[in-house]
Amino acid sequence: MRTRNIALSSVAAATALLGVAGTAAADSTPAPSTSTSASTSAAAKSGAGDGAQALCKRVPKIEKRIHRALQRLEGKAGRRGSVARLEKRLEKAKAAGHTEIANFLDHKLTRRKSLVPTLQQRQKDLAKVATWCRTHHNAASS
Repeated sequence: MRTRNIALSSVAAATALLGVAGTAAADSTPAPSTSTSASTSAAAKSGAGDGAQALCKRVPKIEKRIHRALQRLEGKAGRRGSVARLEKRLEKAKAAGHTEIANFLDHKLTRRKSLVPTLQQRQKDLAKVATWCRTHHNAASS
């Protein structure tokens, strides 16, 4: 019982201190000057703050992931996760008269088929991003 009371009073004290410190910090924050806003607009033009550098760094990994996903989806009927394999399963379920299973697999197939054009579009967009990264001296995507 005593340990719980000590813990609760510690949490209450820490919360009170953080609340006072946060209010003091907010009161002492200076208003932005015109020189600050000028540097902010320059940073916006250079792409700072939009995550460009991080995205350029991740481009190779994203390309590999999209390529693997497309290979899997476009694989033959023996490949797990392929559209062809799911179509084969759907045909077997229909032939066996399992309407509920066939309905489930049909919806799953529709979703999986819709992934192909989406991933192909992302692949095209990512190629443009990689080109942008190379032209803006971000060698991480080379």
